[in-house]
Amino acid sequence: MLRQHSLFDRISTALGNGRLDWIGLRPARRAPLLSVMQTYAIADLGLEGDRRCQGAPGSARQVTLINAEHLDVVAKLLKRECIDPALLRRNLVISGINLQALRYQQFRIGEAIFSATALCHPCSRMDEVLGPGGHAAMLGHGGLCARILRAGKIRVGDELVCLSVDERLPE
Repeated sequence: MLRQHSLFDRISTALGNGRLDWIGLRPARRAPLLSVMQTYAIADLGLEGDRRCQGAPGSARQVTLINAEHLDVVAKLLKRECIDPALLRRNLVISGINLQALRYQQFRIGEAIFSATALCHPCSRMDEVLGPGGHAAMLGHGGLCARILRAGKIRVGDELVCLSVDERLPE
């Protein structure tokens, strides 16, 4: 286990910090995402105002995150100038850090602590919202799913900080 901890510490040290650029909440299934400047992350449930927060506690997909840099890649693959993050059905857009490297890591945004649980694979609905080829363009660029371990307010502009092994919360 010591070897695994040193790997996690090297990852968290090498990553640096990211930045929360956008927050989107979906009040109901299939409803459009609402862009907000801040929200409250509720431990073991989800983001206040998001439909996932109303479900059973403990889901591994309480929050979804995507790299801002991947929005540009998807736009280029679809020959578009830009992609509105609300179309992609992810809650948080993060810049300046490789979200793929955060898988199985704990991180803080604002006052809240999250645990990255799994890759967030795109669904066939991406063809519906982005047009033909949307699903294919999103493959490998879908982001991450996360659980909320400690509640707190998050705001656009907050830093995303990967936690060291010593700072992690029990899951």
